Amino acid sequence: MFTHRSETNGASPMSIRLPEMFSSIIEATMSPHPVDRYLELVDPMLTWRDLRARVIRVERPTARTVRLTLAPTRQWQGHEAGQFIQLSVVVDGVRQTRCFSPANAAAGPEGAVELTITAHDDGLVSRYLRKTAAVGDVYGLSQAAGDFALPAEGVRAPVFISGGSGITPALSMLRTLVANGYDEPITFVHYARTPSDLAYRAELTALASVHPHLDLRLHYTRGTDDAGMDAGVIGHFTGEHLEGIADHDDADVFVCGPATLMDAVFDHYETAHPNARVHSEAFTLAVPAAVDPNEPVHGELSFTASGTSAANDGRTILDQAESAGLSPESGCRMGICFSCTAIKKSGCTRNVLTGETDTESDTQIQLCINAPVGDVEIEV
Repeated sequence: MFTHRSETNGASPMSIRLPEMFSSIIEATMSPHPVDRYLELVDPMLTWRDLRARVIRVERPTARTVRLTLAPTRQWQGHEAGQFIQLSVVVDGVRQTRCFSPANAAAGPEGAVELTITAHDDGLVSRYLRKTAAVGDVYGLSQAAGDFALPAEGVRAPVFISGGSGITPALSMLRTLVANGYDEPITFVHYARTPSDLAYRAELTALASVHPHLDLRLHYTRGTDDAGMDAGVIGHFTGEHLEGIADHDDADVFVCGPATLMDAVFDHYETAHPNARVHSEAFTLAVPAAVDPNEPVHGELSFTASGTSAANDGRTILDQAESAGLSPESGCRMGICFSCTAIKKSGCTRNVLTGETDTESDTQIQLCINAPVGDVEIEV
C-alpha cells in the first residue's frame, strides 16, 4: 500500500512509506530495476530507498569555492559535528562520488546540510560543482559517517587547527559549541593561502567579536593579497602559533588539513604537550607502504561479476578495475568511507597503507586501498 505525504520542510515533495516486509515483493514486481529508478522519472527527490538532496542555495564565497545548502530526502538521519558525507554527481555521464564534511552545526533529520567545496586543479567533481552547481540540482547523498567528532563526555580547552578545506569539520564543531552555549575558552587556528581564499573569514571574525572566549588565530601561507584585509600571521605552522593557550596540556585538539600541516602539529604535540588529546581527520591519501623491489608483480586479476580479467599491474584493485572499463562504486579512495567494498573470492591482497596481507577467501575488502598479490578473484 502506497501512502503519499506532502513535505512542509522543503526536503521532499513526496515520500513513500512501505512496510519493510513488502520490500522484496515490490522490487521483484518492478524488475529489472529498483523501485527508485522508476520513481526518479517522476521526480528525482521522490525516493523509497535512495537518499538524495536538492540544492536550495548556492554561493561562491571565493574564486575557488562553492557553498551548497542541501535539503535531503526523508531518509536523512542528521549529522554530528565533524562527520563527513558522500556526495554523488553525474559528470559527463559518469556518476562520481566524493567525501565532504558539512560545515553547519550538528543537526537532526530535519536539518539542512551545508557544504563548502574548494575546486582543486585536479579535482574533477569539485571543479564541476564550482562551475555548474545551481539551485534545484539533485545529488546523491550518503548518511553521515566518521569518528572525527566532539567527545560524548564533553571537551576540555578545545583547540581547532585546520588548513584549507579542513576548516569545514572544525567550523561545524565550533558552531555546535557556540549553539550549545559553551562558555569556556576555545582556540581556533586556521591556515589559508591568502585572506581572499578563506571562505568563512567574515563569519569567523564576527564570531570572535561577540564571543570573548573565542581566540581566533588566522594564518596565511602566501601572504595578504588586498590592502585593508585582516593581517593575520604570514607563514606555515610552528609551535609559536599556539603560545598562550590556557590548559594546553589538558586540551582536546582537533586537527584537519593537508598532510604537511597535520604531521607538523602531531610532532609539536608529541614533544611539547604529550598529555593533550589529539583528534584528527584527513582527506588526503597516506603514502603507500613500501613494496619489496625484489618481488615482481605477477598474477591475474579476475572480476567475476562482470566476466572481465586483466594482468595484475600492482596498482589498487579499484584503479585496475577502472582501467579494465569497470565502474565500481567508490568514494574517497582513502579507505575511510567504505563505499568501495566488494567480496574477494580468492587470492592474496595487500593493504597499500599498512602493508598487511590478507589471504582469507569470501571476505569483504576495500578496493581503493588493496592491491592484488598474485592471482585474485574479486566479485566486481
